[in-house]
Amino acid sequence: MRLQVFHDLKQIAPSESAVAMGVFDGVHLGHQRVISCVTFTARKLVPTVFTFDASPQEMFKGDGDLRLTASESKLRIFERLGVRRVYMPRFEEVRTLSPREFVENILHGVMRAKEVSCGFNFHFGRGGRAGSAELKELCAEFGIEVAVVPALTLDGRPVSSTRIRAALQAGDTTEAARLLGRFFTVDFPVAHGRQLGRKLGAPTINQPFPKGFLCPRFGVYASVVTVGGKRYAGVTNIGIRPTVGSDGVLAETMIDGFSGDLYGRRVPVELVCFLRPEQKFDDLDQLRQAILRNAETARSLVSPYLQTQEAMV
Repeated sequence: MRLQVFHDLKQIAPSESAVAMGVFDGVHLGHQRVISCVTFTARKLVPTVFTFDASPQEMFKGDGDLRLTASESKLRIFERLGVRRVYMPRFEEVRTLSPREFVENILHGVMRAKEVSCGFNFHFGRGGRAGSAELKELCAEFGIEVAVVPALTLDGRPVSSTRIRAALQAGDTTEAARLLGRFFTVDFPVAHGRQLGRKLGAPTINQPFPKGFLCPRFGVYASVVTVGGKRYAGVTNIGIRPTVGSDGVLAETMIDGFSGDLYGRRVPVELVCFLRPEQKFDDLDQLRQAILRNAETARSLVSPYLQTQEAMV
């Protein structure tokens, strides 16, 4: 069964479901534990996720945390985890519902939920005023079982999106990968650039960071790039390209051994290791030499990961 994705709440689930609920930004190890409650259910229920296209904090307050994961990436991760149905509505569709209306109309009426899982800090209903205790009480009226998953801790601290953001802003891709269960991935559409890389003998792809998304520490990273199911070594510069300039923050990646047109496509770029801070060079020849040195270093660092055929996004 292929992943079914519903972007509104008018489509009633065709069969009974087990539903994991949350924003799931990053889909980190803690989120994966919540999702595993529905993918490993003992009953014949469709493993389902209820989430949003952007964080409720961003939409409700207008000043939410910077996002870690694009919706398209989240859907691929959900599918890999065994999810078969996703409800991903606009937050406005549910923001005014009372806790009872959410359970009765959405969980019971639309999603036909028989089991529900959520994190220990899950809140729902108008203004986020109800928590897991209210969820259990309301769901019991409709015969829905509720599993509340406690925080997952590593090194005595909870795994959280906030902790992952801090690691990435410090350039600590190893810590971010440990918390995510995979490498942090840039997965935005490839945009047209000035084609300076091609003139330097090192063609690159440009992926501008959309507004509202977290940007890791500016600098050069060894990366793994997936194109058409094949994985390549890459070297990725994240920042503003101080030598040649840019119109905004972007990820610029040279893909070792690949040539072709990727404009407009989403190309997953996994950040494996931080190599050095972003640097301004005196001329383009110095820049070219640095790119080639970085590519050689990146190739040696990511070669163990190139054996994996499936991207970690």
